[in-house]
Amino acid sequence: MTAPLLRTLSLVKRFGGLIATDQLSLEVAEGEIHAVIGPNGAGKTTLIAQLSGELAPDEGRVQFADTDITGLPVHARSALGLARSFQITSVFRGFTALDNVALAVQAHAGHSFRFWRAAKHDPDLREPAREMLTRVGLGARADVPARHLSHGEQRALELAMALATNPRLLLLDEPMAGMGPEDSARMVALLKDLRDRTILLIEHDMDAVFALADRITVLVYGRAIATGTPGEIRADRAVRQAYLGELDA
Repeated sequence: MTAPLLRTLSLVKRFGGLIATDQLSLEVAEGEIHAVIGPNGAGKTTLIAQLSGELAPDEGRVQFADTDITGLPVHARSALGLARSFQITSVFRGFTALDNVALAVQAHAGHSFRFWRAAKHDPDLREPAREMLTRVGLGARADVPARHLSHGEQRALELAMALATNPRLLLLDEPMAGMGPEDSARMVALLKDLRDRTILLIEHDMDAVFALADRITVLVYGRAIATGTPGEIRADRAVRQAYLGELDA
């Protein structure tokens, strides 16, 4: 394993009397796909929100590329190379696929959106956007309004928007959510092709997790009960009792 790109140290997040993240220490190595799994309410999305800067932890630290980013806002983390996708697709439905990705390129370059009207014809924005669309299999759908894309295509578009920020680490929150088998298979193939990126993946689709992940961390009630390779996680008795056994029943 290479040195960790991302590390959490004794992370704690409380909501009143509920402990959503419980002394969580996690390491994500550069170049790996690291999946975080667990039952509903395990604290997976709360963890992602703390890593992206949308939620501040109550205790503990977050380190990225040997820098303490615990107190940094979302935009500062993005500038360092973190990008997040959400459980619910978040694209501009009235804009074309190309316009959506060009906006992400523009935002990463630090330009104000008030210049968007002129920027719609800027090749420095449009060409990188086309490249990202082609990479996620949407090259032929560039001029289609996002609202006319299928659910699977919208999730791929969101991934293209995240890639347009040139991240070192992708935080993916259930990229297969709401997909049928064919769209899920396409997304798995797409993520397998992103080996030039480090990915932290939250996902309920166990077939996808075991097909993609180099390592897996299992959360239960905000606490990591195991971390290991897919084979190690499958064989872990505590994991099977807490989570995987539910799926095998």
